[in-house]
Amino acid sequence: QVQLVESGGGLVQPGGSLRLSCAASGRISSIGTMGWYRQAPGKQRELVATITSSGSTNYDDSVKGRFTISRDNANNTQSLQMTSLKPEDTAVYYCNADVKSPFYVRTRNYWGQGTQVTVSS
Repeated sequence: QVQLVESGGGLVQPGGSLRLSCAASGRISSIGTMGWYRQAPGKQRELVATITSSGSTNYDDSVKGRFTISRDNANNTQSLQMTSLKPEDTAVYYCNADVKSPFYVRTRNYWGQGTQVTVSS
């Protein structure tokens, strides 16, 4: 079984910074694309950023230049550095990863439980 566990959410003032982390654990052969998604109240879950196993990144236009995604392949972790935070960034942030496990033939997609980020004065 594979688990993704996020950490680092919290309350921050507009213009502030936060760093989210996500650790994958369990029987893992390899991890493909990892990413962060967010869901604000009353809205659908949306893509924030993704990073491939080779380090190629993709960002939603709303966070370009403010957020940076990174990963540590040796430790099966990823992070999201968020700067210049705005009230509209308030949401539950979810870690996501495509994981190859020795138990399954195909790669499976996993989600973390989510971490709340609130941007407010």
